[in-house]
Amino acid sequence: MTDTMQHELSPLDRKITDVFPQHTVRKDLVGEIKGNAVVPTYVLEFLLSQFATTTDALSIESGVRRVQEILAQHYVHRDEAMLIQSKIREKGHYRVIDKVQVTLNEKLDRYEASFSHLNIRQVVVDPNIVQKNEKLLVTGIWCICRIGYAYTGEKDEVPWRLESLKPVQMATDDVHNFIEGRKAFSTEEWIDLMLQSIGFNPELFSDRAKLLLLIRMVPFVERNFNVVELGPKGTGKSHIYSEFSPHGMLISGGEISVAKLFVNNATGRVGLVGFWDTIAFDEFAGRNKKAGKELVDIMKNYMANKTFSRGVEQIPGEASLVFVGNTDHDVPTMLRTSDLFEALPSQYHDPAFLDRIHVYIPGWEFEQIRSEMFTDGYGFVVDYLAEVLHNLRDLDYSDRFNPYFELSSSLSTRDKDGIRKTFSGLMKLIYPSGAASAEQIEPLLRLAIEGRKRVKDQLCRIDTTMTPVDFAYTKVGSETPITVRTFEEIDYPKLYRRQHTDDASDEDDGTIPEGALPDKDAALTEDAPEQPLTAKPTPSPIERMQALAKPGVKELEENERGFSYDKLFGPYVAGAQQLELIDPYIRLSYQMRNLAEFMEMVRRNSNPRQRVHVHLITKKDEEEHKAKRQQEMLEELKHNYAPMGVDLTFEFNDTIHDRRLCTDTGWKITMGRGLDIFQQGNDGDWLNPQNRIQKMRRIKSCTFTYLRDDDILTDQEKQSRN
Repeated sequence: MTDTMQHELSPLDRKITDVFPQHTVRKDLVGEIKGNAVVPTYVLEFLLSQFATTTDALSIESGVRRVQEILAQHYVHRDEAMLIQSKIREKGHYRVIDKVQVTLNEKLDRYEASFSHLNIRQVVVDPNIVQKNEKLLVTGIWCICRIGYAYTGEKDEVPWRLESLKPVQMATDDVHNFIEGRKAFSTEEWIDLMLQSIGFNPELFSDRAKLLLLIRMVPFVERNFNVVELGPKGTGKSHIYSEFSPHGMLISGGEISVAKLFVNNATGRVGLVGFWDTIAFDEFAGRNKKAGKELVDIMKNYMANKTFSRGVEQIPGEASLVFVGNTDHDVPTMLRTSDLFEALPSQYHDPAFLDRIHVYIPGWEFEQIRSEMFTDGYGFVVDYLAEVLHNLRDLDYSDRFNPYFELSSSLSTRDKDGIRKTFSGLMKLIYPSGAASAEQIEPLLRLAIEGRKRVKDQLCRIDTTMTPVDFAYTKVGSETPITVRTFEEIDYPKLYRRQHTDDASDEDDGTIPEGALPDKDAALTEDAPEQPLTAKPTPSPIERMQALAKPGVKELEENERGFSYDKLFGPYVAGAQQLELIDPYIRLSYQMRNLAEFMEMVRRNSNPRQRVHVHLITKKDEEEHKAKRQQEMLEELKHNYAPMGVDLTFEFNDTIHDRRLCTDTGWKITMGRGLDIFQQGNDGDWLNPQNRIQKMRRIKSCTFTYLRDDDILTDQEKQSRN
């Protein structure tokens, strides 16, 4: 048995294969079988689903061999076309895997197929096959075909015969079982399952990155959804539209004719938008690219009204449009000199076109794709998932936040439409039953608002007649609005708020967020030098830090940067020798990193001549093997930090819930999220400064309350304070 077939199932893998046993596949097997076959992932997984939908290593190995044999025998390589043609002639018929397109021969009144790789044309097709698979008439689709050969010698005869054809796509509606199976998963598990299904390892993506990846899938589950994603090269912008679904179409080069996309007036034949769920325009960016005015005008009308016409009649369409392309500059440069749409062709750098975009995905937030980002875990067979999402397009969840939240009244109709459609798509992907709590709904609503705000804010730069609106929402029963900001607005506030490019100056543009680098005085390394008896005593560094500690409440907003443990805790732990930290969730590796960074902060803010004792109270992991690893990591931290003068002790208490820090200097700090205030990133990527500098990490929304507890002070300390 090969090493590749050996695979240790994770808890999520076990759950996936138990709940959806007939519709899952190990994602790394695609690379194992693909070889040099230039076929989409959904074709390969379709074959794997026939032979290797199992967790048994021997069965998987056998199934993979069978699929490899099928590809070797029946997949048509272009340079072997003549060999396959010969096999068909000699055997009388032969099965092939190829991309097939059909046209109507009006002179002979018959349908004829052409095979992309086999390089044969005018193959007669039964009209019943065409009626069942109308997409054959629009563009090529991958099929498993049985081709016959019958030569009679008649003039102009084509000896090839299409005896049977099976498109590589699911034909059953399994939405009910899909929704029922979803109930077995937590929200986090389900999102990870969706990521594994499109081939990514969820452990290497932050919570926000996961949701942004899911927005790329919304066009498959939401009708007439218009998306722009611009960003650096190599971030996988177009991958999902070419590999994921048999209902999606990727147009390379970003240029296409009106007849091909909408309708051919000469023949009356409807174009791509009439047959595909999603049409993605790859390499859409490029200031020098040209597009005809007629195409742009028809596209604008279609994006706004879901219909198109070339002067004959109004034709409805349901295809979502996706525009992806590469940016030429980084975000601060775009904000300083132009806008975030600057890379688009001039014909599309038009307020009327851009206002029809529902969401702008910030492509610059994605890392460049690396091999370790791909998963070897289990996920849905992509053509199964694609078919489920296709059928979920019939549902509308755009109003599911209404019982809990209300959008700002200043938003335009198009703003609200963009927000609601993005939100509806995310709901279908994450909560396909449509049922979710206010706490589960809110982050999806915020992301949907942010995606539309990114569009509208740039429109206000491009068109000075547009009026900025308030992208905010309120909780039902509350009058306090909650404002949503884009990351670009948070990171580069001075550049973002410029409405005209000629306002740019040499002022600080926030390219490195204020406070992103460690403060010079954040750490205390030594006491102040002795002062002459005649001089006024100068406070020591510890005393200066302690003077900054004030009772109060600090609210941290979602996605902010510029915070660190030194900033949040430093003045309150300065000079402390005994600290008690209560945090139920110190289990996973990144949470252990948080604890290590906390102890380093305590050491920096203490007297270097004194030892510091940190006592941790946390919960033990429920799974035995994880609890063992948790204990090992805590023991390792205890061993490693003792030489630094930090003595760590810990105990497990399964009844605790609150997060709190108490010091022997009289401070009690309640922490809404404990030490887990940073959004999860890729712990293993030490080339990323965010993993080394806390102030460059993004924050989760949480609250810190600082209380001075006089009751725990000693009489001597109280007297000294008085």
